[in-house]
Amino acid sequence: MAKNAQSMMFDTREETDTKYTSKIAAPKYEPSHEKPPILSLVDLTETERLIREVDSSSLPENEKRFLRAAAWRHAVFNYERIADYYAHSSPEAQRLFESSVLVLVDFDDAIERGFVRLCDEIKGQFLEEYPSGE
Repeated sequence: MAKNAQSMMFDTREETDTKYTSKIAAPKYEPSHEKPPILSLVDLTETERLIREVDSSSLPENEKRFLRAAAWRHAVFNYERIADYYAHSSPEAQRLFESSVLVLVDFDDAIERGFVRLCDEIKGQFLEEYPSGE
């Protein structure tokens, strides 16, 4: 089953008397029954606005090219829809989604791609600042 990148977070819900926990709990993903439209996977509103602004500027072409590339940082991905799209896609498309890290299919893949290490680093920084875990 596919898990989105957002699912690799610490579960901070109350479980007993303590306010926080260091347990990692990935939610179970169940794909929708329909493949969402490809254009619903990402919101390009701000990206397209910035590109129009760059295109209408009088800057040299090399600066415009850089700023057009930078505008793509403002694309907003909908990982729930991406996971649904992935679940209904061909094996070739699924492989490319995995290569782009649009989905994390399994824990070993997350380790291999460095996401678990990042999670451990964040946890380590938290514990340095809050040694008692509070």
